Amino acid sequence: MTREAREALLSVEGLGIAFGGLKAVNDVSFTVRPGEIVSVIGPNGAGKTTLFNMISGVYLPGMGKVKLMGEEVTAMAPHLLARRGMSRTFQNLQIFQSMTVLENAVTGYHLTERGPVLADLLGLPSSRRRARASEEGARRLLARVGLERAAEREAGNLSYGSLKRLEIARALALNPKILLLDEPAAGCNAVETEEIDHLIAEVAASGVAILLVEHDMKMVMRVSNHIVVLDHGEKIAEGDPATVSRNPAVIAAYLGAENADG
Repeated sequence: MTREAREALLSVEGLGIAFGGLKAVNDVSFTVRPGEIVSVIGPNGAGKTTLFNMISGVYLPGMGKVKLMGEEVTAMAPHLLARRGMSRTFQNLQIFQSMTVLENAVTGYHLTERGPVLADLLGLPSSRRRARASEEGARRLLARVGLERAAEREAGNLSYGSLKRLEIARALALNPKILLLDEPAAGCNAVETEEIDHLIAEVAASGVAILLVEHDMKMVMRVSNHIVVLDHGEKIAEGDPATVSRNPAVIAAYLGAENADG
């Protein structure tokens, strides 16, 4: 099935925001479809994370719309977006370093593990059943990301790449329809990057849409179905990896117009 034939899961329509009169992102549009990996790339300061923050409800856009499964969700609070199927990770690790790997993974279920507060306070059977279900789900996710043997270890003792995979596992606990990954390979060595590369491809193959911001261009070109390129907050190119990599505007944005001409 072609990209055009699949209905958009996420639609970004003319999104923009300004800070102190400076347009950080201006009139950006694109779509993400189920099981697709769409990467947003661009030089430092291009507006990639700002765009992510608008899509995920962290920032209120100054213009445009965000639609999830056809429903407008512009500026909806992150926890409400999560309940509708949008989950994300951040550039900087949001891991509880002094908790175990398993405990960190379990926290991902807290948004969906809802029950009477009194039952939790009294430790009633219904509360214990929910806790067991969360732990079992967390262990399955740790196995999925290759961290099952580290479940009882303190998270702060893991390698950086393992912590990145743990953060992805926790985001997957929400059973998302779309997963936003903000530089998942940043700070990782080649082996760790390859592990995350495989994990992203596996998640997408399961039907989850992936929206990715990443500076590692080799990784982007390997995993992406579609690429959106930003420069100074503007979309300057869009297409498949081969097309984008040959685009003169993209080459100029990364290398400078003088070097691109050379």
